[in-house]
Amino acid sequence: MIRIPYLSSLQLYLILAVTGLTSSCDPTRLYEQNHEFPKRTWLASYEPAFEFNVPDTLATYTLYCNVRNSLDYPFSRIFVNYQLIDSTGQEVSRNLVSNFLFDQKTGRPAGESGLGDLYDHRFPLLEHFRFRTGGKYTVRLSQFMRLDTLSGVLAVGLRVEKDNTEMPNPSTP
Repeated sequence: MIRIPYLSSLQLYLILAVTGLTSSCDPTRLYEQNHEFPKRTWLASYEPAFEFNVPDTLATYTLYCNVRNSLDYPFSRIFVNYQLIDSTGQEVSRNLVSNFLFDQKTGRPAGESGLGDLYDHRFPLLEHFRFRTGGKYTVRLSQFMRLDTLSGVLAVGLRVEKDNTEMPNPSTP
């Protein structure tokens, strides 16, 4: 006969929490990567690049910019240029987008806070976008602010999600 050792409620809770975290998945996420800035500043000359693969050209995707900032960020919003490049080096899309990191009137931080004065934001770059061809794509991000050295930005990143609704097959009546 196998004897099961007695587990305290704390031990049981930790086992369930670890099991839940390791088994949970995000079925819409195709790609997510963040680049951390070691000195908590984003230089205007630095353009992080993120490579991802698109396997399904019938689906639509939403591309998000991730930003982690601290309370040291000097403005209420951030302006980010993105450039989407296909595997042949051709530019597919380019645009300037902005997002508020702080409320304009109150100065209260927006986003989700995980640790003290750090806030995470996710805002769309391209919504419900359909890639014409599958394969490797690259997104380059650059800050477009009034300062060459933008303080208070700890990291930026890219998240690509497959939308829940798929485009109809063109050959279907």
